[in-house]
Amino acid sequence: MKAIQLQKPEGIETLTYDDVPRPEPDRHELRVQVHAAGINPIDWLMCRGDLSHLLDREVPWTPGWDVSGVIEAVGANVTGFNPGDTVCGMARLPGGGGAFAEYITMRSDELTDKPQSLSHLEAAGVPMAGQTAFHALYEEGNLGAGQRVLIHAAAGGVGHMAAQFAANTGAHVIGTASGRNEAFLRELGVDKFVNYRHKRFEDVVDDVDVVLDAVGGDVLERSVEIVQPGGIVVTLPEPPSERVVERYNEHGVDVSFFDAILDSDPATLRRVAAHADSEVVAPRISGTYPLSEVQDALERSADGHVRGKLVVDLTADADD
Repeated sequence: MKAIQLQKPEGIETLTYDDVPRPEPDRHELRVQVHAAGINPIDWLMCRGDLSHLLDREVPWTPGWDVSGVIEAVGANVTGFNPGDTVCGMARLPGGGGAFAEYITMRSDELTDKPQSLSHLEAAGVPMAGQTAFHALYEEGNLGAGQRVLIHAAAGGVGHMAAQFAANTGAHVIGTASGRNEAFLRELGVDKFVNYRHKRFEDVVDDVDVVLDAVGGDVLERSVEIVQPGGIVVTLPEPPSERVVERYNEHGVDVSFFDAILDSDPATLRRVAAHADSEVVAPRISGTYPLSEVQDALERSADGHVRGKLVVDLTADADD
């Protein structure tokens, strides 16, 4: 089969497009024929060695975690799935990977039924971004109807999924992004748009109950100024420093770090898929790439400012 192989964890440029053996599932695994694979920042971070502690096998190695496809074979101990089922999911972390290939082996708790409302291309954009957004808003933030939520980088992969979830909940949704994304975010349900290039969000936003921070750095530090006492900021890029935590505590605001790499779980994946199936959320795909051009996709992702999701298309056939 064809697969993308990381030859050295020294950069995207070390990726190659190779012929490799088709993986064989063990008794606890399924083999999925990959129709589409989602692009996430972890892909290029792993390639350039920034997350080397998560790479639990030798190179050459195939990256990629988000997948949508069709089950081709099941191990003897697998229940709940059969050959021919359409599925989507996220390969385990740490380690795992393997989605940038024509076939991947996964465990059943890493997969769920593909939402019928989504194409394979769309479904491949759901697992990591959707789980992260859902967990941050509800399992950490306890977001409810009528509350005010600020989503930083609202047009990005996690942000645009969070905006849809929050709007469906009945929250007042505030989103920061560049000016070109205002119409896009209004369509997704954002009530108040802040162009971060023209205004500091803390000058025009206050009394927020929940903040989802996908930016970090000084954005995280400044967010404490606009959260009501008893509110929460869920940050994604990295754990807050002790100094930041102390400042938040002084304001009576909680700050929580969600590690999408290690804290995702099968139950959340199923909840997100169910919301997609009921058309509450759907990833917006801003670019598709053939498998042979994964390097280009990762370079575009690493450049930043991607609207919605980038996806690798592994089939020329029409989506089912």
